[in-house]
Amino acid sequence: MTSDILKDSNSRSEKPSGTPWKFIIPSIIGVILFLIPVPVGDEWLVGIGIISEFVQESLSPILVEMILIVLVLSALLSTLATLTKPQWLLNKSKLKELFIVHPFWLSIRVIGGVFAVMVYFQVGPGWITSDATGGEVLTGLLPILAIWTLVMGMLLPLLIEFGLMEWLGTMAKKVMRPLFKLPGRSAVDGLASWMGNNMVSILITINQYENGYYSKRESAVIVTNFTITSVAFALIIATILDLGHLFLPFYTTVLVGVFIAGVICPRIPPLSRISNDYYEEAERKIEEDVPEGHNTLGWAYTKAVKKSESAASPKELIGKSFYSAADIWLGMLPVIMGIGTIALIIAEFTIFFDIISYPLIPVLEWMRIPEAAQAAPALLVGFADMFLPALLASGIESELTRFVVGAVSLTQLIYLSEIGVMLIRSKIPVNFWHLLMIFLIRTIITLPIVAAIAHFIIF
Repeated sequence: MTSDILKDSNSRSEKPSGTPWKFIIPSIIGVILFLIPVPVGDEWLVGIGIISEFVQESLSPILVEMILIVLVLSALLSTLATLTKPQWLLNKSKLKELFIVHPFWLSIRVIGGVFAVMVYFQVGPGWITSDATGGEVLTGLLPILAIWTLVMGMLLPLLIEFGLMEWLGTMAKKVMRPLFKLPGRSAVDGLASWMGNNMVSILITINQYENGYYSKRESAVIVTNFTITSVAFALIIATILDLGHLFLPFYTTVLVGVFIAGVICPRIPPLSRISNDYYEEAERKIEEDVPEGHNTLGWAYTKAVKKSESAASPKELIGKSFYSAADIWLGMLPVIMGIGTIALIIAEFTIFFDIISYPLIPVLEWMRIPEAAQAAPALLVGFADMFLPALLASGIESELTRFVVGAVSLTQLIYLSEIGVMLIRSKIPVNFWHLLMIFLIRTIITLPIVAAIAHFIIF
């Protein structure tokens, strides 16, 4: 096959001058690590999942303490740097971006550091230090985020720097553009999320946006419609809800809902109103059109090899990866600790979600969903955290209702304690109100779809 492609591309005026192996070998390794799940014990994991779990297990005796130190240092150093703005720091653009931040984000970093100290030493109100709020974030969520983002940051260049995005983008454009109004290369984001982890999709999308491959609207559409929860996570949710015996129809229902919402949401506000301009600090670099006289496969190969020829050196790529990891650890983890804990406090210790879910009860009753009063809060509490809907619905007796709550929660995609904070803090132009609106719109779209399928499956 490679010889046929070479023959085709060599017959054209624009042909790659470098070796194809610089594209082929890293891309194959990237596909294996990010996109192909393999059986490990009684579960299926992608390569980066296996590596991440190994690193997390190896560091488990000291991992929470490491994160605590990072959060405290982030709060202290950011406060000192932002208030004093020393000249030597101002002259170092990378360090400046890490530590000199907007007052709002500085306050969140400080709150995150304070919450972490309170939780670790079990000092302060129980609604902060509880295992269901601050404890869940510090010891449950942050260790996973810290290790996954570190491993992904180190290995992500295999997917995005050596031509795979160019190859798949050219090949998939005829599907992604008419259906979802997205470049073909966005298929990689969705596949990485589906097969591995939705954080993978977000990190890929942020990188591609900041480098001029996605417009503002395209990047916003991808992170709010294609950060699909992985098969492995969906299985966990199904197990919590005692739906393991229905997992195939359960996950198929999720995919149907995600697909339909993915077609509709980019065409309506707020996503349709986001500018199609590109990131101000990057020039538009994407080009997926196949010129006249070229076939799609040959041109995709040509673009991929050209991209691989311009890839940075290993030293530069490692430097970028370490900076990205530092940015996530010092910038994102404290924010998730702060905002995630506050979101869980509201969900666990107030009746806020019960109150705002009252209008849903008659809707669920009209859809003939049993135990509607118990289901309604579970359908909205997912905005705070992805596990909460399943935890709230696990005590519901009706299998049909548990099916609906679980499937809808997996189609909503916007979870403030993790995904939401990553997006708000990124340069992608989505804010809290965008995320809230998209969460509600996705719920409105997918709830009747899921309910209809559930009634068909569960008699």
